[in-house]
Amino acid sequence: MTAALLHGRRALVTGAARGLGAAIGRAFCDAGAEVAALDHPSALAAPGAWQGALALACDVTDPAGVEQAITEAADSLGGLDIVVANAGLVPPWRQTEELDFAEWDAVMAVNVRGVAATVAHAVPHLKTRGGAIILMASINAMVSHPRQMLYTASKHAVLGIMRAAALDLGRYGIRVNALAPGPVATEALIGRLHQRASEGGPPPDEALSAFAAQTPLGRMASEDDVARAALFLASELASGLTGRVLPVDAGLIP
Repeated sequence: MTAALLHGRRALVTGAARGLGAAIGRAFCDAGAEVAALDHPSALAAPGAWQGALALACDVTDPAGVEQAITEAADSLGGLDIVVANAGLVPPWRQTEELDFAEWDAVMAVNVRGVAATVAHAVPHLKTRGGAIILMASINAMVSHPRQMLYTASKHAVLGIMRAAALDLGRYGIRVNALAPGPVATEALIGRLHQRASEGGPPPDEALSAFAAQTPLGRMASEDDVARAALFLASELASGLTGRVLPVDAGLIP
């Protein structure tokens, strides 16, 4: 069933070169979709970057560039049915009194304005047929953790975008939902844990084990777990869901 779940659908995923975006893109391809992979030019050019059926350079901080890339993807694929706004940044941990507001603006430009631009410019390509939009939030959209004010604020904003867009776009048959992953051992997370260890934090292996021990499943959520959740939300299996956030955290948040 999974192999045909998205048969004939055209999907676009931002931040698709690596990590969760690449895992989602691959899952969509395996389910029968044609996938346009959008990412920053430097990410697409990096060794091992996932290219999808169609790779397009896109800086989501540039709304005009987002519009152009989405239009090119829709033209190349013959339309769009699914859009995943996954591109995002995770800033360094900082105490409240140490906030860097240049960093704040840079992260908000990607995590919030970039998501809003992706949604806004996708609508003209979805509204005649309906479709699914999936935004990448985080468990930090529902709870917070010390030293993560900026990331938490940006992901709370993603839920606001999702809820408002769901109300606006339902009349076109466009469903808008969000995923809220817990810690996932992506390359990016491993890199942050190494950085944290260099600043006196626990070794990465210990940190990952601690994450796993906190969950009812006794393990962290994986990239594949998140990709399968995205596949569900993109498919007709979720035809009655909009304006919802789906945690993928191995039960970390009660």
